[in-house]
Amino acid sequence: MSIKSLIIKPLLFALFFASATLSTMSSHAAGLSDLFGNSANKSKFLPVDEAFQVNTNTKATAKGTRLTITFDITPEHYVYKDQLSATFPKGVSATPFTFSQSPVSIDDPTFGRVPVFTQKSVVATTTLSTNNGKAAKNVPVVIGWQGCAKAGLCYPPEKIKTKVNIAKP
Repeated sequence: MSIKSLIIKPLLFALFFASATLSTMSSHAAGLSDLFGNSANKSKFLPVDEAFQVNTNTKATAKGTRLTITFDITPEHYVYKDQLSATFPKGVSATPFTFSQSPVSIDDPTFGRVPVFTQKSVVATTTLSTNNGKAAKNVPVVIGWQGCAKAGLCYPPEKIKTKVNIAKP
């Protein structure tokens, strides 16, 4: 074998390998840009605040303060029922959430069979009260929730921080 063929064959192999790798990377990159978008493409998935509009409201009642959380859900999206939570300081308690709609059960790739809300609008309600029976002002409440797009993207868990006044029952 000549020195020329010892040099040329590995060089040709290296060029072929590099060309194939760049071709694969280029097509993979195009797939990612289709999924998440770039300045030339609109993303396949909406930002979380466009996919889900979440509003809170409070109202004094005879049993404490009713906290309502309204989810306006874009079509082809859903909110996990069991990921909805409310945390608050010691000395405050809450009733279990009630919902304006019934959830549907889906087979989720992450959580298995779970209840979710797919309706356009769902209202979750709980009643907050103080353990000592007195009114409380500016009580910090953190609402946690999570939603997904049916096309295959689960948004990270979200948190909403708010302050509520709890009425004396």
